[in-house]
Amino acid sequence: MYTNSKLAKSIRLALMFGASATAMTGVASAQEQEEEEEAAERVERIQVTGSRIQRADMEGALPVTVIDREAIDLSGEISAADLIRNTTFNSAGSFRPQSGSSAQGTSAVDMRGLGSSRTLVLVDGRRLTMSPSTGSSQDLNAIPIGAIERIEILSDGASAVYGSDAIGGVINVITRRDFNGVELTVGGGEVSVPSEGGDRENGSLVFGSSSDTTSIIGGVSWNNREIVFENAYPWTQSGSSVYGNNFVPAGNGGGFWGQALDEDGNPRFVLDEDGNPTATPVFASAPIMAVPGGCGEENFFGISVTTNPDGTTTRPDGVVSERCQYNFNATNANEASSSNESLFVKLRHDINDDWTVYSNANIAKTNSFGRYAPAPDSNGFYAGLATPVDSLNNPTNPDAWFYDTVNNPNAVAYDQNVVGPEQAVFFYHRFAAMGNRDSTVDNENIDFLVGAEGRVGMFDLDFGARRVRNKTVEIGDGYLAATTAWGNVNNFNPYCDDGTYDIECQTGYNIQTPSANPDSVLAAGVVTTSRISQFNIDEMYASAGFDIFEIGGGMVQGFVGVETRDEYYEDNYDSQSEAGLVGGSAGNSAGGGRSVDAAYFEVLMPVTYDLEVSLAGRFDDYSDYGSDFSPKVSFRWQPIPELLVRGSYGEGFRAPTLDILTQLTSFSADSVRDPATCAILSGDADAECQINAFYIANPDLSSEQSEQLAFGVAYQPLEWLNFTVDYYDIEISNRIRQFSSQNLIDRERAGDPVPDGLGVTRADDGRITRIDAGFGNEGTLSTSGVDFNVRTDFDLGAFGTISNNLQMSRILDYSTDGGRNIVKDPGLPEDRITMQNQWNYGDFNVAWNINVIGTQFTDVEADGNGGVIRTGNWGTWTTHDLQFNYNTPWNGRITVGAQNAFEKLPKIDVVNGPEYGFDGRGYNFNLYTANGRYTYVRYTQRF
Repeated sequence: MYTNSKLAKSIRLALMFGASATAMTGVASAQEQEEEEEAAERVERIQVTGSRIQRADMEGALPVTVIDREAIDLSGEISAADLIRNTTFNSAGSFRPQSGSSAQGTSAVDMRGLGSSRTLVLVDGRRLTMSPSTGSSQDLNAIPIGAIERIEILSDGASAVYGSDAIGGVINVITRRDFNGVELTVGGGEVSVPSEGGDRENGSLVFGSSSDTTSIIGGVSWNNREIVFENAYPWTQSGSSVYGNNFVPAGNGGGFWGQALDEDGNPRFVLDEDGNPTATPVFASAPIMAVPGGCGEENFFGISVTTNPDGTTTRPDGVVSERCQYNFNATNANEASSSNESLFVKLRHDINDDWTVYSNANIAKTNSFGRYAPAPDSNGFYAGLATPVDSLNNPTNPDAWFYDTVNNPNAVAYDQNVVGPEQAVFFYHRFAAMGNRDSTVDNENIDFLVGAEGRVGMFDLDFGARRVRNKTVEIGDGYLAATTAWGNVNNFNPYCDDGTYDIECQTGYNIQTPSANPDSVLAAGVVTTSRISQFNIDEMYASAGFDIFEIGGGMVQGFVGVETRDEYYEDNYDSQSEAGLVGGSAGNSAGGGRSVDAAYFEVLMPVTYDLEVSLAGRFDDYSDYGSDFSPKVSFRWQPIPELLVRGSYGEGFRAPTLDILTQLTSFSADSVRDPATCAILSGDADAECQINAFYIANPDLSSEQSEQLAFGVAYQPLEWLNFTVDYYDIEISNRIRQFSSQNLIDRERAGDPVPDGLGVTRADDGRITRIDAGFGNEGTLSTSGVDFNVRTDFDLGAFGTISNNLQMSRILDYSTDGGRNIVKDPGLPEDRITMQNQWNYGDFNVAWNINVIGTQFTDVEADGNGGVIRTGNWGTWTTHDLQFNYNTPWNGRITVGAQNAFEKLPKIDVVNGPEYGFDGRGYNFNLYTANGRYTYVRYTQRF
């Protein structure tokens, strides 16, 4: 079947490895030719990602992109996470470490823009465990970059081979093998933007030794990236949060909502037909106003606001309304720090000519530090904590501390026209005097595998066991002990028992001048939060490869295997956070386990010398929701040595993740629009009102299903030129998505089906008494596109060699539930392109990498006729990376480089950017980097 000429072998190598393999010409001696043939045969017998069968040809029926060790070094990246996230297949960007997130320290990859939970990441062909911080995505930070030999990216679905999650594609990180000697690498660099922070350092020490029967490879790898604060960017403007120093009278009026109170300051509730209170509170609205004289603290500032229904900026009585805002951008961090320290060892020992035992061990520790602005909170969120009428912190109380012109240096005149009648109030306050909220996340991933491979008769056997323990501990400092803090607000008293003023007599919290509070009061309102999470795996596997029979094109090869895997997930928040008693924080625990049993097969049939067909299938049985079968058929046709045509059709699935299957039921007082309910609860059928919602673990949740089609060609018309073009089409059905209370109400009203396990419960009078919300199965997601790759290699003789590699991914269509194509909407560029150029000249090497993110519209609005109007433009974002290398006579390598050498920054829109879901930033943090030019040096020494 296979042509063993050097040219044909070189073509196959070039198609697979691109610039790392070149076509060979000329006449070699018999001995040289024999050595080359043996080496080529050994290379050809590798297992390529997407198939269990060790093929004899590199370029197979599936599109696989390889990033080898040289390309990794030339990228200038210090972490596997950044290297993988910057590939063209990460179409819409993906999550990276950021402050203020429950997944602060994690990095993910999102192939095809389908979501990180639909991309499968493998390490040496085995699943990377889920991140304990999310329970639903894999954390790339756990992979040590110093241990990587190459990365294979399968841009096609592979559930028939690997099971769940392999819908958008598969990324297989291959760790080092066959390494002898010692290699030490150290490096570091700094960024030009922001003005401080973001600097990096990295290093690795790899050693390897082998004999005729035994080989061992090990090493350590580390990297560190500094935290970046928002105020270090030149374009940062003041953040403006209503959680500054404001209050809301609890009476009726226009403006912001709060829970309505009776004349004694107690919450008012809806009464049933017998006049007894129900569990549903009544909410009223009132204007938000600044605490009198309380806007002079650091990072607090006042603004005039629109409070009238007619849009004017004055109250009905003609008094201008002011609100006291807080500038959260003065203190919070944009990008959390991240670091990785890893220890890895790989051991192989040949027992005899037929049997080998192997073991892989990896310990990775990652750390992240993030800072968020001081805790914002409102006592309107807690039953019984409204500030009463007679509190000295109540602005509507004429005897309040705000108006004591004798003892209070910040006193103002009492004016009922401004503060309204005497009544209980709610505050919207930033507890800045208690300090920032700092989160430290430590993760430890211990991965140990032991196995054996050998031959018994006609069967090539491989079996082993693996144990993974992945634990995350998150500690939060500076969070608000809400009950204590608001109790101190309500009980504030700066006077002594005899009625005279003395600061030493103060009890409670002075909300007008927070920085003037005693340390003991501030400390009493602070709580340290904790979150301890783990995601553990125990698995065993066994497989057999064998020849079946010979047909026209050669031997039919078969492969069968079984796996069993136990997964355990646990996510425990501290009891106060879980109970909703911590201001500025939230969380709900989850936990549980499941087992997964799988059996799979693959058959490779060389129908003719030019055509081979592969059949594969996998059956997965989950103990918690059910089972799935994933088939796949693919073909590879090579009509001439220079041309290859390939295609595949497969079905895949994504199992519901343990975080949503095991979450504890949580209560939420959701604001909704429902005429029947709101007419009763608020007296206005057109207004919003609050209902009792329960977010549940849906027992009826099932897996997503997918259908995938791929077709492509690989062609090498000239010795120095080869290219590939691959088309993909993916459709996901029975999509797992979250349904809010309003989603379920709207679906019920429209007569659309409500997902199993969720629903709206109503009383006889039509009002909602309960909503069960959460995740359900419904809808479709479809996408298609083209991947294009061109590689060239030029031998310039005395002037060295030049190689070029152009990779482009274009999305043709992306739509959900049969809707419009959203390609080029904000956050979904049509194109991602990289071009790597390399010149080798003696001991010198120069690399020039170009990275392109395509254009997007900035504004998408409904046109009133069921369509949309798209205007504005985020232009093509192109950056240039340069690197210079010198190979020293003493077997060292000196590297100097610059990523984004010309300091290209993304388009910053600090005014409208947050509208696009950028978490308050003026740009898409997951798609772009705003780090300016990163200049670095690196030294590598081999012994």
